[in-house]
Amino acid sequence: MQALGVAQLNSYLRELLDSDEIVRDIWVAGEVSEFKRYASGHCYFTLKDAGATIRGVMWRSSAVRQLALPVNGDAVLAHGKIAIYEARGELQLVVDTIIPAGVGLLNARFEALKIRLAAEGLFRPERKRLLPELPRRIGIATSPQAAALQDMLNVLRRRCPLVEVLISPCLVQGERAPDSIVEALYALYATDVDLIILARGGGSIEDLWCFNDEAVARAVFASPVPLLTGVGHETDTTIVDLVADLRAPTPSVAAELAVPDLADLRALVSEARIHLDLAVADALAARRAEIRVATRHIEIAAPLRRIGQDRQRIDDLARRLSAQISRAAELRRARLRGLHAQITALSPQATLARGYAVVRHVTGDHVLTRSDQVAPGDRLRITLYQGDLLADAVTQTLDEER
Repeated sequence: MQALGVAQLNSYLRELLDSDEIVRDIWVAGEVSEFKRYASGHCYFTLKDAGATIRGVMWRSSAVRQLALPVNGDAVLAHGKIAIYEARGELQLVVDTIIPAGVGLLNARFEALKIRLAAEGLFRPERKRLLPELPRRIGIATSPQAAALQDMLNVLRRRCPLVEVLISPCLVQGERAPDSIVEALYALYATDVDLIILARGGGSIEDLWCFNDEAVARAVFASPVPLLTGVGHETDTTIVDLVADLRAPTPSVAAELAVPDLADLRALVSEARIHLDLAVADALAARRAEIRVATRHIEIAAPLRRIGQDRQRIDDLARRLSAQISRAAELRRARLRGLHAQITALSPQATLARGYAVVRHVTGDHVLTRSDQVAPGDRLRITLYQGDLLADAVTQTLDEER
């Protein structure tokens, strides 16, 4: 037989431990001693009971998820796997969850899964969706024989008979229940439901344990539509309640939360109609006022109105022009009368009318202005204001007579 080296032996033992289903997922009860957390964040300690001890290690990634770390002397339940530290050939318990021992094994498993899923973000409040206000179709995953189903159907028919209900049957208790629930949920995911209810009536923690299954929790997390849980009684809280978008204390309450009350909808519709009528009346009044203003603007800017105004302006201008022409004509007539008076006053006729006369030779038209232009015996024509006289010139002048 070929001898194995120490490293080969330890490697072989590691492979044996990794292939053993029991030691890969195990809970160990014991008292903590020699607990120490290093700067790296990793924790090292010893678990012991009355008959034996085992070394334990919790890596930093698991330690930061713990609500509280133990101290020396604490009785705890530690979950993890058995591994071998090959460099020393020492067995150790690699712990991912550690809780006080008094909570019981089921509660320990619940808390361990809760801590792990919370660290992955499955419970984050910001990812939870609001339920649709008026779903058209609701999917229900539950046992078809459960009284809770009839309670939910009665509530849905009473509150909102128009909603369509699609039932996806599944087991809600026992070892096969987790797989059955996951299958029922994914069957609903393939439909066009607006909302899903995962429900079961009350029972013991063992009866409800399938709703604390990791596969069921991840199936709920994968829901493409809002998912509402109604599992057990009001005091019961399961892992799926923490993952779901909303938790109802009972299946009946889940049905009430899923749909609105038809009577409330009628009241809302009536109130909305009143508000709509008022809004329409206000809108119509506002439009009418706008139309009146627009009509007024159109009337002001209308071509016929402008033409009428232009015609009136033309008539006014014509009247003003006629008046100005009349005034100008009158001024010109007055000036003409003045000029006529001046011309008349200076005319020969006016001079003759004052007693003057125009003397010419009978044989010529030249006006005589001096006495030396006349010789004795010349025949003269004397023009008076009215009529002419013929006379013979004398030789003696008035100056000579004086």
